[in-house]
Amino acid sequence: MTKATQEPEKPSVAGLWEEFKASGDAGIRERLILHYSPMVKYVASRVGARLPRSVDLNDLASYGIFGLIDAIDKFEPERGFKFETYAINRIRGAILDELRALDWVPRSVRSRARRIETAMSELSHKLQRAPTEEEVAEAVDMSIADLRDALAEIGRSGMVALDELIGDSQTSFGEMIADPTAVSPEAEYQAEETRRGLIEAINRLPDRERRVVQLYHYEGMTLAQIGEVLGVTESRVCQIHAKIMVSLRNRLTDTAWS
Repeated sequence: MTKATQEPEKPSVAGLWEEFKASGDAGIRERLILHYSPMVKYVASRVGARLPRSVDLNDLASYGIFGLIDAIDKFEPERGFKFETYAINRIRGAILDELRALDWVPRSVRSRARRIETAMSELSHKLQRAPTEEEVAEAVDMSIADLRDALAEIGRSGMVALDELIGDSQTSFGEMIADPTAVSPEAEYQAEETRRGLIEAINRLPDRERRVVQLYHYEGMTLAQIGEVLGVTESRVCQIHAKIMVSLRNRLTDTAWS
């Protein structure tokens, strides 16, 4: 086949973005969705890794597609931000929103989570630091083993993911680290204050807990891989991670702890 009879090259992804933002063409939008769909499977698998096995990953991916579509519609390439970073937050948020709407977490798990979180918040006020497991166990009248089992169950439920740390503010952890959607000085100021609070709270954690945050949320390691690094079981890492998330949420939602 000569050059004259060759089919024209397909537009690059950048070209697709340019065409889509200029025309809003549904066909181009579908091509962008298809191109970025592997990202949805990736995020769904990360969220699903924290959930009971009864939760279908295909269902999570279907929820995530709505987040991807929303990201494609709202993304502004001219602002210079990377689409993948922007979209991952939207995809994860769509999945978590649907899980919240389904309210699939057992009531008993929610009840234990509230008891533990309340105790940790009160101890944090009193001690001016993150409490130890022994201190929390005593406060909730549990053995260490029972507390660890409860933390593991809370961790597997996904109730204390970093994306939910900000309560009702609808701001995800990813957006706190890099906030491509801030469009006003007020929003930027709020994001910066939250970011500073998160960094301060992480720095207050014991060395091993800071290491778990670094490996899991910044280096992308699985709980099993972190267990190998720390020389503990995957279940133990899940317990530690759940305790960390409760501690950070308490710190970020309670400005009285300084």
